[in-house]
Amino acid sequence: MIKLNDSPVRTSRNFRINNIKIDDVMLPEGRTAFDGGSFSSSFCSENNIEPIADLKYGLGDIACDNVREFYNYSTKIGVDRVDDIRFSFDFDEDNVSLVDYIEVEAKADCNISIVYDSKSDLKCFHNGIFKLRAEHGVKVNVSIINLLNDSSINLHAIENCIDDDSVVNYTIIDIGAKYSVSNYYSNMFGTNGINSLKTVYLGTKNQVKDINYIAELYGEKTDINIDVQGALKNGSKKNFKGTIDFKKGCKKAVGNENEYCMLLSKDSKSIALPMLLCQEDDVEGNHSSASGKVDDKELFYIMSRGVQYNDAVKIIVKARLNEIVEGIKNGDLKNQILDVIDERLGDDHE
Repeated sequence: MIKLNDSPVRTSRNFRINNIKIDDVMLPEGRTAFDGGSFSSSFCSENNIEPIADLKYGLGDIACDNVREFYNYSTKIGVDRVDDIRFSFDFDEDNVSLVDYIEVEAKADCNISIVYDSKSDLKCFHNGIFKLRAEHGVKVNVSIINLLNDSSINLHAIENCIDDDSVVNYTIIDIGAKYSVSNYYSNMFGTNGINSLKTVYLGTKNQVKDINYIAELYGEKTDINIDVQGALKNGSKKNFKGTIDFKKGCKKAVGNENEYCMLLSKDSKSIALPMLLCQEDDVEGNHSSASGKVDDKELFYIMSRGVQYNDAVKIIVKARLNEIVEGIKNGDLKNQILDVIDERLGDDHE
């Protein structure tokens, strides 16, 4: 059994959300080759490095040490201009285990787009760390897409450092894996820094999602916005932990977090722990979390137009998730995501 993804502030043990314990996961105990990865960029080149896995939070020492010792893909890139960057990982019979470390330095005033996608039709394992340093005046759009099959393991830690006047936008699509455990941390130390995090998750066939998002606001007039939309069916489970921490000195800072889960079957379970922590007076913080069935009024409206119940449910769920999926700029990748959502929703709703 391994324990991962501790919440930054512990709550009652009865809530069973402080961390996740997984008893049927074996981390790699040696380094194996992975040849299913590709990197593309208009200007940058990869620089292979030893992982510097010194995360403030991350998934915990076990997962972090595993990346440091047994990585099979590790790179650092620096960007100083407009660029489109893509990391793509395709698993197959010869490439079933990926342990990766990626570090990106976005130089002052540059404008970049980063896509990180992983997909597989086979049972596979992924443990990765993604670090981003956004210098002064940077604009970065990052898309992270998990389309692994529903027998796989996905462990992913993301860490950001955001400087003055920088805008960092993330879109995370978390659909795949039997266990998908993710940790997102932003150190917002610069004045006027903006961080937007939009996430879609979908759980089916007893999948487990453990999501831990943390933002620490140090700079004046910083702004963090977290929006998480998801759906669960067929015995799947989701834990969401969202923490916005207003540190001393972050005057006029704003933090918002919203998480909504649609429960599509009675045997699915959603647990949420939204938290606001504050050491500064002149700030604004808001949080909300809710879960429930598909809205009866929306169902009635669509079914009154001759749409069958199961199809009406799919339309409502897809419409809500699509608000975030539309943030994916790559048309082929966006269509692939929508196809996978449609396939995994199926037609068996209660």
